[in-house]
Amino acid sequence: MVEREQDEWDFDALPEGESPEDWAPTGIDVTVPSVARVYDAILGGKNNFAVDRRIADEALANLSNEGAWHNRHILARGVRYLAAQGIDQFVDLGSGLPTVQNTHEVAQEVNPDAAVVYVDNDPIVLAHGRALLADNHRTRVVTADLRDPADVLARPELRELIDFTRPVGLLLVAVLHHLADDEDPAGVVRAYRDALPPGSYIFITHFCDSTPEGRALEKIFLTQLGSGRFRPLEEIESYFDGLELVDPGVVLLPLWHPDEPATRPLTPEGHLSVGGIGRLPG
Repeated sequence: MVEREQDEWDFDALPEGESPEDWAPTGIDVTVPSVARVYDAILGGKNNFAVDRRIADEALANLSNEGAWHNRHILARGVRYLAAQGIDQFVDLGSGLPTVQNTHEVAQEVNPDAAVVYVDNDPIVLAHGRALLADNHRTRVVTADLRDPADVLARPELRELIDFTRPVGLLLVAVLHHLADDEDPAGVVRAYRDALPPGSYIFITHFCDSTPEGRALEKIFLTQLGSGRFRPLEEIESYFDGLELVDPGVVLLPLWHPDEPATRPLTPEGHLSVGGIGRLPG
């Protein structure tokens, strides 16, 4: 097994016939699952290890990965909506590994000068981000823990691109459900909200405790991954306190500004998560 330094973590560049299990990234315990890598495995990516794929396979035993794709699709719709409102700087918290329709790709398609900062606590996200964004000077990746807003917001890499005297689009997409109750997800949202200038937006998606399929999936995630809370709709709506909700409010992902009319009835995967966008008055 070959050890590689952080800057060499590029699974897409592995020699033919090698897999991520053929080498061990320095400082990473490949026997411990990662939220970012499990999500990558669910989406069919290859930037993950066997421990991540086992959880993904169990999660997909009775449900398809349609729920994860609903989340990717609303990410793109939400970023396009924000860009159309004139938002030209974005902070994507808990961004995960790059896949299709990343935040910077969507935002910079609307406005090539849009600034995007990704924040994630998985160092492999930094490695892949560096490779993906080597020639993109309007996008950065920061390794930090979103549960510490003061630290995140003080990072010079973030401050170099994001001007907090102007409105910001703050993304908490598919990440707050990985905070335990005692980590106070509502308090984390408030801390970021209070640091944003008027006219900023907060974009949240979250697992919703509304179906038996969701509760079964929650058991898998909490047991195997250690996180992944399916919370009541009313609790998720409370994360938008102090914000003006954009119509249609906090709804199932396929129902938020769909590109085409949502198919009804929704599949069980369509009921797994809700999302919405709120604007800071002023």
